[in-house]
Amino acid sequence: MRKVAIYGKGGIGKSTTTQNTVAGLAEMGKKVMVVGCDPKADSTRLLLGGLAQRTVLDTLREEGEDVELDDVRKLGFSGTLCTESGGPEPGVGCAGRGIITSINLLEQLGAYAESEELDYVFYDVLGDVVCGGFAMPIREGKAQEIYIVVSGEMMAMYAANNICKGIVKFAEAGGVRLGGLICNSRKVDNELEMITAFAKRLGTQMIHFVPRDNMVQRAEINRKTVIDFDPKHTQADEYRTLARKIDGNEMKVIPNPLPIDDLEKLLIEYGIAA
Repeated sequence: MRKVAIYGKGGIGKSTTTQNTVAGLAEMGKKVMVVGCDPKADSTRLLLGGLAQRTVLDTLREEGEDVELDDVRKLGFSGTLCTESGGPEPGVGCAGRGIITSINLLEQLGAYAESEELDYVFYDVLGDVVCGGFAMPIREGKAQEIYIVVSGEMMAMYAANNICKGIVKFAEAGGVRLGGLICNSRKVDNELEMITAFAKRLGTQMIHFVPRDNMVQRAEINRKTVIDFDPKHTQADEYRTLARKIDGNEMKVIPNPLPIDDLEKLLIEYGIAA
């Protein structure tokens, strides 16, 4: 079983990319569980056809400790298994604690047991590595393989560089490695070349360049992944390609984060100067 975490700047399209990639893996016959690690609880919506899944934290608040696996995990597109960690009540507590509580509960309930025959577990993690809770999947070895969703925008690259610092910090203790960058295109000038160069400087790869296409938004409005909504569309093939690349990826590294001055030089070289 491969344990994968998807990180990236808030709003970069992590949840959309994760769900579409998982749909591609499921279509290949892989058994995948998705654990949403965002208090918004929107990491599985497209796989569940828009169903507002009750989160782990909500379930625990309402039912106490007497919880079964089916109470917090639902069946989604093509046999995917979907869980949402959720968050605390507004203004109370740390959202990162939800991830810790959720993963611990899933372990106790046997979600990761060999009998489940999972090929993949995907953690869709909120934004940057902002606190201990959100760093848990890499800090405690819950995920061994990280992919960072990025674009050619400055803050997206800055966040990706910060996430690489987090990976370095926990690489020795937890065994976590970076599998590559996924460029979720925003049609920035020289974006493909810039992210390719950025990945090279980090010591990793740009595993796939996902072009910008309005089909993604149309599928989301219809509460589906692109593969589910319009399986013959070219954008569906992009996510299938990304799924195949992740499935066959053997390049997993400890990255070399850039000093901020070097990151800004890279942005100037490929962006502003161009």
